[in-house]
Amino acid sequence: MRRLLADLTPLRESPAFKRLWIGTAVSNAGSQLTVVALSLEVYKITQESSYVGLLSVFALVPLVIAGLFGGSVADAHDRRTVAILASAGLWLSAVVLALQAWFHLDNVWLLFAMAAVQSAALGFNAPARSAMIPLLIRPELLASANALNMITFGLATMVGPLLGGFLVASLGFEWTYTLDAVSFFVIMWALFRLPAMPPEGEPRKVGLSSVVEGFRFLGTRPNLRMTFIVDLIAMISSQPRALLPAIGAVMLGGGESTVGILLASFALGAFLAGLFSGPMQHVRRQGVAVVVSVMGWGASLSAFGLMVVLAGDGGRHGVTVWLLPAALCCAAAGVADSISAVFRSTILQAATPDEFRGRLQGVFIVVVAGGPRLGDMLAGGATTWFREGWVLLVGGLVCIVATWAVSRMQRGFLDYDARNPTP
Repeated sequence: MRRLLADLTPLRESPAFKRLWIGTAVSNAGSQLTVVALSLEVYKITQESSYVGLLSVFALVPLVIAGLFGGSVADAHDRRTVAILASAGLWLSAVVLALQAWFHLDNVWLLFAMAAVQSAALGFNAPARSAMIPLLIRPELLASANALNMITFGLATMVGPLLGGFLVASLGFEWTYTLDAVSFFVIMWALFRLPAMPPEGEPRKVGLSSVVEGFRFLGTRPNLRMTFIVDLIAMISSQPRALLPAIGAVMLGGGESTVGILLASFALGAFLAGLFSGPMQHVRRQGVAVVVSVMGWGASLSAFGLMVVLAGDGGRHGVTVWLLPAALCCAAAGVADSISAVFRSTILQAATPDEFRGRLQGVFIVVVAGGPRLGDMLAGGATTWFREGWVLLVGGLVCIVATWAVSRMQRGFLDYDARNPTP
């Protein structure tokens, strides 16, 4: 059992990584509270779901732009300083949200503006923090460190929405936002305790030319490029999120409660994959691990779609017996996605020269944020011709076939060895 559980060596060997891990865990939990509270407050003010959807637009666009330029900034300046300033921006936006709730301003455009500010700050924060990790631990511990991060991410996305809804209902928006603001003191403490982390090599200028240089570097590194390609295939071909409301209302039954169970199942799978990630530290063929796990994601989503197809429209009369196997399929998909994320992050951190780490982490943020949105659009549009279950079933199969095809075209990715990380 000890060999199966997550490897805690990064926490034992590096006090700096341990503090950063704890701070990130607390701030992730607080951020999940705000994500839920923002959606609920926007709906409370407007009574329109369309405004809740518009909130995602205000969050996505700044994240994409800031993610690209944030990576450029992280490659030109001290990563510790960049992370501190970006975290301060996140904290200030949480304070503004708390103040507007305490003063009952009820201004939806202020909420949209704060969502945009938070996303922009995250776009600068995430590349800098990710680029720090290889500087804090030994290279052979990168997979273990990323698996530990998946534990906190899975736990935050699983418990955060439930806790956020409970806090809003019991304490109100004021205290929910305030708790998020307070949570940032932990990550700020962790960041201030870090040593200076200036980028290696010659000083660089921040700007569009630096971003373009990062893309040119990525274009000449097939193994790094494959980590983005397979993730885009998975997220675009078989993204289930936009289909869940209809599946909960019509096929499986239970409405919003079923949607919550299915989303929690994905997060539970991610958490369990991190918790039992001990064997990951021994995986050397990490390219093969990425391909297999992405195909596992596709297989799990196909199985989920099959459960929905078999359920038919039985959910109109209450929760069907297909909910449990559907939730298990979602949990399996969460496990596969988490394993893929761990090894993709590890390859990206280990095989990228320090001078490009920030920019490629910025691209990583854009792919992670933008891919699921494209998948939502494709899946939602496909329901014009096909039922939701068939969209998932076919999309999962497309994911498997496309991943297999691109891995055959780029054989070097399957030969990638963690003992000799080549980009």
